[in-house]
Amino acid sequence: MSQAESHFPKSAPEKSLVTISTPFPDKPTIFLLKLHHGAENRFTVAFVDALNEALDYVDNIMDNLPEEDANIGGALISTGSGKFYSNGLDIESAMANAEVFYPKFLALIARMLIFRLPTVAAINGHAFAGGCMFSLAHDYRIMRSDRGYICMNEVDIPLGLLPAMAAIVKCKINQPNALRQCVLEGRRFPAKEAVELGFVDKAVDEKAVLPTALSVGKLASTKAKIRGQVIHQLKAEIYRETVIHLLGNELSPAGYLSKL
Repeated sequence: MSQAESHFPKSAPEKSLVTISTPFPDKPTIFLLKLHHGAENRFTVAFVDALNEALDYVDNIMDNLPEEDANIGGALISTGSGKFYSNGLDIESAMANAEVFYPKFLALIARMLIFRLPTVAAINGHAFAGGCMFSLAHDYRIMRSDRGYICMNEVDIPLGLLPAMAAIVKCKINQPNALRQCVLEGRRFPAKEAVELGFVDKAVDEKAVLPTALSVGKLASTKAKIRGQVIHQLKAEIYRETVIHLLGNELSPAGYLSKL
């Protein structure tokens, strides 16, 4: 596995929040994105900006592929480390800077949802709230089976869901009972149960999470023809309504109720 890494933000590599590497020497367009924002990978403006910078880096590589390599494909696999994939938003900083943070975060979710390459979340530990949303924005989810939960726990915080947040959850968790348990009960789903309900693809042992995710990404990478342009367009259409919500900047949970 390649050890060369690019660190983001580029302006402060010694304070890296995100790294990108290419784990397959013979597949330079299969990218591994590692989250390094403390122990919990909580989303802040700086973390979102670093993630966008990393995605810009991938986009730039794909855009500049020589014509003879336009159909080599590619994939993006994300993972955390330790106990958490991501423990969601840094609520205090998000609420203090809501008009800046939420549009940035929701735009990142939209970008991931329709990213030009197949995307795989290697869920190494807990994926709560915003971390759950970020994982749901990927095409595939591989989750550790022996420890860790995927959960939307806003009902227990307690906080409402913005329309865009509800949209990304409904987009990927579409069984009514599972959606009720997820949003209204704040159920903490272990990997095997999430697989049974259809919103996690594989439940594997801890040591197999990343290798399995890389394997899934490598297999899917062949579909990213024409520098990923077709995959991007296909995702943009099948997730059109969700993306419109994510980019709509409606920042009031259930705001329409005031019109009833």
